[in-house]
Amino acid sequence: MKELTFIRSNFERWKEVEEAMEEKDRLSPDVLADMYIDLTNDLAFAQTHYPQSRITRYLNMLSSTLHNEIYQNKREKWSRIITFWTREVPETMYHERKLLLASFLIMVVSAIIGIISQAADPEFCRIILGDDYVDMTLENIQNGKPMAVYDGSNPSEMFLGITLNNVYVSFLVYVMGFFTSIATGWALFQNGIMLGAFEGFFAQHNLLGESLLAVFLHGTLEISAIIVAGAAGLALGNSWLFPKTYSRIVSLRRGARRGLKIVVGTVPLFIVAGFIEGFVTRHTELPDMLRGGFILLSLSFVIFYYIIYPRKIKNKQYGKK
Repeated sequence: MKELTFIRSNFERWKEVEEAMEEKDRLSPDVLADMYIDLTNDLAFAQTHYPQSRITRYLNMLSSTLHNEIYQNKREKWSRIITFWTREVPETMYHERKLLLASFLIMVVSAIIGIISQAADPEFCRIILGDDYVDMTLENIQNGKPMAVYDGSNPSEMFLGITLNNVYVSFLVYVMGFFTSIATGWALFQNGIMLGAFEGFFAQHNLLGESLLAVFLHGTLEISAIIVAGAAGLALGNSWLFPKTYSRIVSLRRGARRGLKIVVGTVPLFIVAGFIEGFVTRHTELPDMLRGGFILLSLSFVIFYYIIYPRKIKNKQYGKK
């Protein structure tokens, strides 16, 4: 690669590093670390191909400055507990925003497939949900309590069991990324098919409205968190499938760190969703307007925290409106 082409290809990124150094207090240690890895990669390339060039000296100076900044702030503070969710997770979500969209689309498409499959074959739900669950739900419908499944055990035990299971599912979706992003996509597909078949089953019994209100009372946060975990798994899988200019192991480490940060960030959502499912969803006598309002509130939070707020954080870092 000619030196001029190398400079033109990376100049904007180097400029971002310079700007970030002026606003370094707003950046998380991991963001600085990622910048440092990118920069040293460029420096190694320049030292190999243009050892006497001014651009090599410039990159060496910039790398040294960034290195000193990282190790000067290496000690973690208790405030990291707060900034993890207020800055680090949103910053990572902005970086992986395309994968979040991909995860969302996989879930939506698979749910639609589940609905269509259930409409074509009323017995399809037995394959996906199991005979025991379907027979139990049919009995509940006949007894006039279609959502009785959410009122079948002690609320505290249900809360704990559901929360642990959901956290397990999210980490499983993430870990599947070690077996390529296709494996994570398949895990998302299975969850989407299950959701679609479930809602299609209730629609066939004229209970779609009641089902949506009951399921999405807790499911808005729960399903959103699984989609976010899917983005983490896709980031992990893509990191070693498509390492770009990094070695495969370096790229894998970066992807694993980003993905783990995302999936850990979903844990509070699962805790809240588990609490709602264990203690609140069972109260189907609550007014539809109240349940619908809470669903919209949950959806608004998800959209703000995972889509709008990350963009605000990114724009604020570089002085954009």
